[in-house]
Amino acid sequence: MSDNSFPGWHGTTIIGVRKGGKVAVVGDGQVSLGQTVIKGTAQKVRRISPGGFDVVCGFAGSTADAFTLLERLEKKLEAAPGQLARASVELAKDWRTDKYLRNLEAMLIVTDGKDLLVITGAGDVLEPEHGIAAIGSGGNYALAAARAIIDGDRTAEQIGRRALEIAADICVYTNGNVTVEVIEA
Repeated sequence: MSDNSFPGWHGTTIIGVRKGGKVAVVGDGQVSLGQTVIKGTAQKVRRISPGGFDVVCGFAGSTADAFTLLERLEKKLEAAPGQLARASVELAKDWRTDKYLRNLEAMLIVTDGKDLLVITGAGDVLEPEHGIAAIGSGGNYALAAARAIIDGDRTAEQIGRRALEIAADICVYTNGNVTVEVIEA
């Protein structure tokens, strides 16, 4: 499947930044369908608490598919409380091998404040270098911006917000309406 056949890639920017014992996940609010902005205030960053264990998730791609994956992740975390990496690997295995799940078109950034991971439908669970992960149509712009300013005095949240602001200036599928969740290790 080519990226052009998946319209979900053209609709969001999500970035996760780890710095100073905290992780901020920042997402924009734009939902696009082709060349049309359908909604500008969507919330694509959420906090889930299976079994009292906080995890922050951001998603890019099909919203219904992402919610399906978030529900599955919650179940995996309930089965393995406090083990985000293990739950993420189990989700990625299911996503890759299950006949229904393998058709889902979304990506996730997940963090418990300690681990920062990207989960893909290709069966990948990736821990990014430099404590920064970004997905979506403006993800590479946000990643480059965050990498450029990570060594300064800004907090994880400030870096994430500024990186998303820069991505929104460049990517027509990203806007400046942000949702931010910060979690400590």
